[in-house]
Amino acid sequence: MEKVKTQKEIKVIDAQGRTLGRVASEVAVNLIGKNSASFERNIYSGSPVKVVNASKLKITTKKLAEIYHTKYSGYPGGLRVTKGKETMEKKGLKELIRLATYQMLPDNRLRRKMMTNLVIED
Repeated sequence: MEKVKTQKEIKVIDAQGRTLGRVASEVAVNLIGKNSASFERNIYSGSPVKVVNASKLKITTKKLAEIYHTKYSGYPGGLRVTKGKETMEKKGLKELIRLATYQMLPDNRLRRKMMTNLVIED
């Protein structure tokens, strides 16, 4: 029995003038596929998402001071904490959207597959 792959329609989300959390949660829902009738928890049933106007995202300086991201190397003393302001200066607002969306997705084996279907443009 052959599996037929259907090409899913790309969902375009405009981030202009919207806050970080609202954009990231909309992206996460579309990547997970909870808004489709064919949602299955154990199979990737979401659609590809493209975020446009990421550089025009509305984010306050207070929020940038509150946000932080952690990376752990696996070695003792290997925890690295970066602030939201540092991330924005080094990698831009695209990276903040990517990290916020990543944290909103379920922590399972499908997370990587979902993140490959996310495209963020300035």
